[in-house]
Amino acid sequence: MNATVKSFVALGIVFLGGCTVVPGSYHSTTPGWFLDEDEISEGEPLPDVVEVHAIGTAILKQQRIHPVDKGVPEEINLSDDQYDYQVGPGDVLQITVWDHPELTIPAGSLRSSEESGNWVHNDGTIFYPYVGIINVEGLKVTEIRDMITERLSRYIENPQVDVSIAAFRHKRIYVTGEVDEPGLYPVTNVPTRLIDAIGEAGGLTQSADWSSVVLTRNGKDYRLSLRDIYQYGNTSQNVLLQPNDVINVNPVTDAKVFVLGEVGQASSLQMGRNGLTLAEALAENGSFNQQESDASGVFVFRKAPVGADHGIDIYQLNAKDAAALVLADSFDLRERDIVYVTAAPLVKWNRVLRLLVPSMTTLLLGVRTEEILSE
Repeated sequence: MNATVKSFVALGIVFLGGCTVVPGSYHSTTPGWFLDEDEISEGEPLPDVVEVHAIGTAILKQQRIHPVDKGVPEEINLSDDQYDYQVGPGDVLQITVWDHPELTIPAGSLRSSEESGNWVHNDGTIFYPYVGIINVEGLKVTEIRDMITERLSRYIENPQVDVSIAAFRHKRIYVTGEVDEPGLYPVTNVPTRLIDAIGEAGGLTQSADWSSVVLTRNGKDYRLSLRDIYQYGNTSQNVLLQPNDVINVNPVTDAKVFVLGEVGQASSLQMGRNGLTLAEALAENGSFNQQESDASGVFVFRKAPVGADHGIDIYQLNAKDAAALVLADSFDLRERDIVYVTAAPLVKWNRVLRLLVPSMTTLLLGVRTEEILSE
């Protein structure tokens, strides 16, 4: 059973079990999965794995400032000062010795600098008159200039040497996924950042998820967000790229949230390029199921950030509050959030959460579905 199938099996269990979470009708069909009503007292605390937050103005304010404050791991947070291009096989150098045209191969109307320059061979060397064969692989152009100047000074008094790169062919970055022109793009002597690479690739397609860009470097994946850059001004997400980096822009169809419980129809929803609010998710699913009961509570289950002292954040909204829909329309959902609507009265909400936590822990924290089914 692959990971996708496991997730849907577990999701089905949550839905089927969740339908029983109404005061006085708790039922456990799988031992160890849900508890009977008489096994729970209202005073019992929630498990340490969760932390509950009421959706209010404080949460919404924190949500608005969060993207700006969100940084990136230290190992990819590099500055332009730390960047300097190093020559490698395949690059083409343009070497000029002023006042000595016999040492400079001119680029005429029929030949470009790229065609007339000095090709760096596979062994990392070039040949230059009077200098001979020199190894330039891994050197900066300033280092190559100094080396040629020092050797030419044996034959020419005070040689004036300039070295530039006519063609960058050694180092590449890879841009894939939902961009107009996916492919290989050269790394040059000008620092290339995430936005530059996306621009080189023709920009995003209509189906691109601009909040889900994956940078793969040295076998490790980092999640970045173009939305944080453009919408919130979070420039830390605009990381400096390195040779052999792979940038993959995910399709928006991969970004989903799940809506369960007392709603018109339980289902998964695509978030869309501009995200999805809690109110929009409820409206897409027919809002509250008024035929079955009068829903009073809305919970959003979300995997806690890396490094948190708990596993799941639960955001709860009192649907009986007159300002509930306004708050819901300002609450932004995130990818893989699980929205659960309950008909339980306010005093029973802790009981509802204790029943749901084992299921949500399974879905959000990756507990193996087979293990749960075998309990």
